[in-house]
Amino acid sequence: MRLSARQPVSPNRGGSISAEPRINDRIRVPEVRLVGPSGEQVGIVPLAKALELAQEYDLDLVEVAANARPPVCKLMDYGKFKYESAMKAREARKNQAHTVIKEMKLRPKIDPHDYDTKKGHVVRFLKQGDKVKITIMFRGREQSRPELGFRLLQRLASDVEDLGFIESNPKQDGRNMIMVLGPHKKKTEAMAEAREAQAARKAVRQGAQADTGESAAQAAEGPAEA
Repeated sequence: MRLSARQPVSPNRGGSISAEPRINDRIRVPEVRLVGPSGEQVGIVPLAKALELAQEYDLDLVEVAANARPPVCKLMDYGKFKYESAMKAREARKNQAHTVIKEMKLRPKIDPHDYDTKKGHVVRFLKQGDKVKITIMFRGREQSRPELGFRLLQRLASDVEDLGFIESNPKQDGRNMIMVLGPHKKKTEAMAEAREAQAARKAVRQGAQADTGESAAQAAEGPAEA
């Protein structure tokens, strides 16, 4: 039985306090408020009765609310519970969206080809759900023509308005002019779409490989007899 494998907790000898809940023989109270394996409320029962029910169900008695009076305990498979909790935490970390600010630097008199290249990077960043800090760098006499940088930033914002919006309006910062674009799409949405696209590409590759293998097998068999 599960309870026979559990050992009473040893006295703390100066080590760190465990964050694990007390289970089975480690629970040291006269009575508990018991919750059944399906979440049903059993009520307040003596600890001995709760441990007896745990044995009958071949489950663990787990203290889920130690500060309640009396403490709340639930009947569950604690090993399975820990595994599922670890998997959920891992998935949450995987899907966690971190705010990232990319940076793109331009010159006020940028040539069309370079502008298209830079704009392409901004488009990619916004599609990924990232913010983009656009910096116009003025050199020499260009500093006396801030309107050139302002018009360039406005042009870029207009070109990518389907993907992003002006989160921070253009402002002068020494020799530079800065604007921040924010994505319309949330980071989590962009990550989900990227995973779906990757899965779709993988499916297409697998399908193509299967077709190639089938064609090769048919070629090896030779032409069908009339």
